[in-house]
This record gives sequence, C-alpha cells and structure tokens, in this order.
Amino acid sequence: MSTITTWPAQAETWLDERGKPAWIAAMVLGFILFWPVGLALLAYMIWSKRMFACSRRSPQSDRCRRHGIRPSGNSAFDSYKAETLRRLEEEQEAFEAFLQRLRDARDKAEFDQFMKDRTQAESPAPETGANG
Repeated sequence: MSTITTWPAQAETWLDERGKPAWIAAMVLGFILFWPVGLALLAYMIWSKRMFACSRRSPQSDRCRRHGIRPSGNSAFDSYKAETLRRLEEEQEAFEAFLQRLRDARDKAEFDQFMKDRTQAESPAPETGANG
C-alpha cells in the first residue's frame, strides 16, 4: 500500500495515541487553515464518538468508553458490576432484535394489505346482472 493511501490511518492512530486534546487541536488548526477541513474533522469526531469518549490513554479506557464507569477498588464488586452490565447489554440487544422483528412483521402486514387493496382495485368489478 502506498503512503498516500495509508496516511489518514496513520494520522488517526497518531492523534488517538495523544488523546482528545490532539483531536481538538487538529480541528482548530483545520478551521484556521481551511474551514472545510475543520468542519470535516468535527463531523468525524462526532460520528466516530471521539468527541464524547473518555481519554484513550487511561488504564480503564475500554470500560470508560463502553459504560462510563470507574472502578470502585473492590475487585469482587467490580466483577459483579461488569457481569451485570454485560448481561444488561445482552438483554438490550435481544430486546432490540425483538423490536426489529415486530417492525418487520408490521411492515410485511402493511405491504400485504397494500398489495391486496391494489389487486382488488385493479380487478374489474363483477357486473350485477341487469340488462337493459
């Protein structure tokens, strides 16, 4: 791969290693030098959740990013809390999947009703036998 195609990933890694202040400084410089670059960096920071994430250099960065929690100092409690949060995340994912199945079923029922109504509207109405 050429350096032209890998420099964005290298820049992102470099900025991530230095944390949120480096991203903010890059964004400000982008606005100063050429405002669309600053705007693009701001949009990317919001889209990638870098704007709202905890510092990546902290030892608890994975937990901090996922849950916004801090360790209590008691390993038994921390493991209980982590397990409870993991279980709740699984339940939330299952519930979201359930809701999606409900939406899909409702969409299918609405589409089937549309097709039925359309077919009825297109078919000729039966004539009521009055000649004359």
